Amino acid sequence: MHFNTQIFNSDGKGHIYAVRLLSKLVTNNSKSFSEHNCKSYLLFYAETNMGNGIRTSIYFLGLIYCFIGLSAITGCFFLSMEKVVQQTRKIVIKDPVTRAKVEKRERIWNYTLADISLLAVGTSFPHISLATIDAFQNLGQLYAGGLGPATLVGSAAFNLYPIHAVLVIVPKKGTVKKISDLGVWLVELVWSFWAYIWLYIIVQVWTPNVVTIWEAALTLLQFGLLLLHAYAQDKGWRYFSLPMLREDRPNDWVPAETSLQGGSHEDSSTAPQNHTVDCISEQVPHRENMETFSLDGDLNVPAGTKRVNISLVFLQQLKDALTVEDCETRKNSGVPLRSLKILWRLINLPWKILFAFIPPSDIAHGWLAFIGSLCWMTGISYLLIKLTDLISCVTGLNKYVTAFTALASGTSWPDLIGSKIAAERQTTADSAIANITCSNSANIFVGIGIPWLISTTYNRIVLGEVLRVPSEGLSFSLVLFFIMSCLCMTAMVLRRYFVGAELGGPRVWAWITFFYLMFLWIAFAMLASLKASHII
Repeated sequence: MHFNTQIFNSDGKGHIYAVRLLSKLVTNNSKSFSEHNCKSYLLFYAETNMGNGIRTSIYFLGLIYCFIGLSAITGCFFLSMEKVVQQTRKIVIKDPVTRAKVEKRERIWNYTLADISLLAVGTSFPHISLATIDAFQNLGQLYAGGLGPATLVGSAAFNLYPIHAVLVIVPKKGTVKKISDLGVWLVELVWSFWAYIWLYIIVQVWTPNVVTIWEAALTLLQFGLLLLHAYAQDKGWRYFSLPMLREDRPNDWVPAETSLQGGSHEDSSTAPQNHTVDCISEQVPHRENMETFSLDGDLNVPAGTKRVNISLVFLQQLKDALTVEDCETRKNSGVPLRSLKILWRLINLPWKILFAFIPPSDIAHGWLAFIGSLCWMTGISYLLIKLTDLISCVTGLNKYVTAFTALASGTSWPDLIGSKIAAERQTTADSAIANITCSNSANIFVGIGIPWLISTTYNRIVLGEVLRVPSEGLSFSLVLFFIMSCLCMTAMVLRRYFVGAELGGPRVWAWITFFYLMFLWIAFAMLASLKASHII
């Protein structure tokens, strides 16, 4: 792509510099770009015969549609996870007075471990799974594939700044939601920062631009240490936990009064708007006229209750998916609002039909729906990455520019939706904010730990070679990330001191915080992109 800067006169030096600046953000090798003309395509070969402007528009619309799909499937994922954490087990205890044996049920999942191992890893699963698949597909390569280290820092920045910004304005006017266990949050925050310090150490200090087997193994091992340390803090283990007071919080991961127990999403006033409403895996609600559906071992099924045929359940889900307007919408909506709702459901219709084949979350404690949702999240994320690559190709934009913007936001979109739903449905901010920090840790410890362990082991045993990891721009990105992160955390601490909570509060201050955090993200993305393009 060529920019003619001679059209400006001597008084337009500022414009000339601006155009030259923009020209460096695009691919420098314009000759190669014009010769190859982006021969790869998404759906059909004829795409390559279209103009680059038309292709860019099509791919950009496809990108937006992938975000819509990710929003819907993340809602399904969250509801299936609710079922998972509700799973209980039977225990027998002795009454201290009568010494009689008493049976009771207790939750299997710990509050903190559920946040880290289910929510954070789940919303980070697209990155983890795609990076692992890429490692298997490229066995024998001397250079690591997948997202580069600098791009991972961009994804962490998206998690930290825009997601915090969205969470601050989620609570309704006048309500606040705060972190009840500051000790656990502090442990998770420190580990999330350490993850990126560790990335710098193994990539640029110990073995520059090379990753060894033991470095990859230590990277993966540290996720287990994070789980153990957070659990120790949650349980208040002596010598392993910080002496910090914990405020009251619900015993259940999602309080019973806000948990959807099989009713229609649209009949529940607590359902997260635009996300769980579209979740088909829970829309098997019309069971009043059906036999009681229960395949869960923990559910108390009345004697003589019959079990529903699974095929009937899927047919019901498909019927719900094809429904674009229900009675509530017709009764309670005016014509303009009703039309917008119908339009939105029509836009979501293809996604809803696809997600109708996810097993209901009532089955197997929600695990099948949980796994099915993760598979769909991975597939949509893969499509999103392909679209991002095509946009970068046809526009000629530097790959780092798209990596720090579209790619970072795309791979972190499930994190944003998952945190938003948690902030809507839980009475505290613990899980919503834990998902941010722990997702950043998971991206490093698991997201590159597993792929690098696979690649380094194969290269060493089969090829006798090392795995090389280019780290261009990593130092600058990390310094910028930590500076912006300190500014972000300062804002959250000030909110806790003056507003009394991290999320919500007076709307004016909530929106001021929102724009401030979004400014941090924009500043990070611009400066990192300019550095990667060798402009600064």
